[in-house]
Amino acid sequence: MKPNPKYLSFYYETMTEFPDFITDPKKTALLIVDMQKEFVLRDFGDALKFKEAGEWERWIPFHDRLDDIVIPNNVKLLNYFREKGMLATFGRIACLRPDGEDRAPVQKSEGWNGIYVYVNSREAEMIDELTPLPEEIVVNKTTDSVTLGTNYSQLIRNIGIDTVVVTGIVTDQCVAGTVRSLADEGFRVICVEDACAAPDIALHDAELKIMNQIYCQVLSTEETIAALEGKLK
Repeated sequence: MKPNPKYLSFYYETMTEFPDFITDPKKTALLIVDMQKEFVLRDFGDALKFKEAGEWERWIPFHDRLDDIVIPNNVKLLNYFREKGMLATFGRIACLRPDGEDRAPVQKSEGWNGIYVYVNSREAEMIDELTPLPEEIVVNKTTDSVTLGTNYSQLIRNIGIDTVVVTGIVTDQCVAGTVRSLADEGFRVICVEDACAAPDIALHDAELKIMNQIYCQVLSTEETIAALEGKLK
């Protein structure tokens, strides 16, 4: 398998070939992380707060990437998994109490990580393009990682999953936390670089470069589908 030099860190930059990444579609799940109305919509949630604070211009590139690249690729992957009868799952930030007291300390802190999204609110919903079907697994979390403090890993192990395809936002926080914890729990992980986003593309690229080959395989949407079909070279 030919590595993408863009995402090779110091540890791997001298390697020119890697073992082929072969996965069994029946044992592979898609995990879409935090693609929620609170964080993704331009006229709702966080976007309104940024506009009120006079910070909207900083966030336009992030939303452009979401609209032009990330959402279409997530839709493509979700449709692919559904059409092939493969497992599609979702992780979302959502506290279970209206007062938010069940949130992890990091989500009670000041700053970017200080997040309150109540489970029964519009803010907590996945965007319309990625609405889960009734039978699809949706895990609520008050942490960065989808697996920490939830039963996600146990659920997918029960189903026989050993490989997880991770997409969503933001690359350097909840996506990275999820990828690393899945890897530490023994799952093989693909992180789909053009189905993820961070507010700063430099953070996005740096995090993928750090995680690649150690915690996951960083692949594009097309490469991920090729891997699932045994055609990745």
